[in-house]
Amino acid sequence: MLTDRPLPISRAAAAIPPRAGVGFKPEHFRDIEDSAPAVAWFEVHPENYMGAGGPPHHMLERIRRDHPLSLHGVGLSIGSAGRLDRVHLARLKALVDRYEPGLFSEHLAWSTHDTVYLNDLLPLPYTAETLALVADHVDEAQEALRRRMLIENPSTYVAFEASDMSEIEFLDALARRTGCGLLLDVNNVHVSAVNHGFSAEAYLDAFPLQHVSELHLAGHAEVDGGDATRLLVDAHDRNVADEVWRLYERVIARAGAVPTLIEWDNDVPDWPTLAAEARRADRMLAAREVLYARAS
Repeated sequence: MLTDRPLPISRAAAAIPPRAGVGFKPEHFRDIEDSAPAVAWFEVHPENYMGAGGPPHHMLERIRRDHPLSLHGVGLSIGSAGRLDRVHLARLKALVDRYEPGLFSEHLAWSTHDTVYLNDLLPLPYTAETLALVADHVDEAQEALRRRMLIENPSTYVAFEASDMSEIEFLDALARRTGCGLLLDVNNVHVSAVNHGFSAEAYLDAFPLQHVSELHLAGHAEVDGGDATRLLVDAHDRNVADEVWRLYERVIARAGAVPTLIEWDNDVPDWPTLAAEARRADRMLAAREVLYARAS
């Protein structure tokens, strides 16, 4: 069992700078190779690299040679009622050992049940029982990987009547109990706030930023929710919306410069479009640092 104190950060963890990064897509590899560095770091889903070798690893090795790397898992099923998949965890550890990522993160969600694997990240009720379960899984993962992991706040579309604490209370308690960090996805906050009718600004103002080591920004889609209601979907298929940029500015005004990922996983654009989104985040981070320097 890990203590309430954060785990020591590995030597590689310090390599992720407080600047903007993007998800690495193989179709951008040549553009990245042929141009001057346009982003500070890259993030990948480890599940795409759990094979032994081949072209995916050749490209990722080249990227890792020149850039810090973050692993953002989608398959550990940290909120599953059963035990963590030991085979998956072993493969994940092999990748961590191979690429020495600066950060490793996972979702506050579940996606497996027994031997059934679901192609989705499903929500959890926020209860003491769930907290104990997730904390045990986080402890197990951190002990196996020998590093601190980050847990991401989800985008949600339903709420559980069984919940007896807020999402913020749950995440704060999880971080304090296990020593894990948090990944604050600003777009997820906006999506959930619109879907459930709460204030995104109030949520962010109350969020325990002392645990946050990474931020995410992404685009979302709006679909017909029926009864003239808005329903947002965390689609990762377009530019970051203006309202999400405004929320991001609100976060870094409190948190300072934090490594920030632009997520764009579907309908992936050309490299200049993706790099431009990262530059916008970088400009906002730089402006925040100038203001901080003047104030101090």
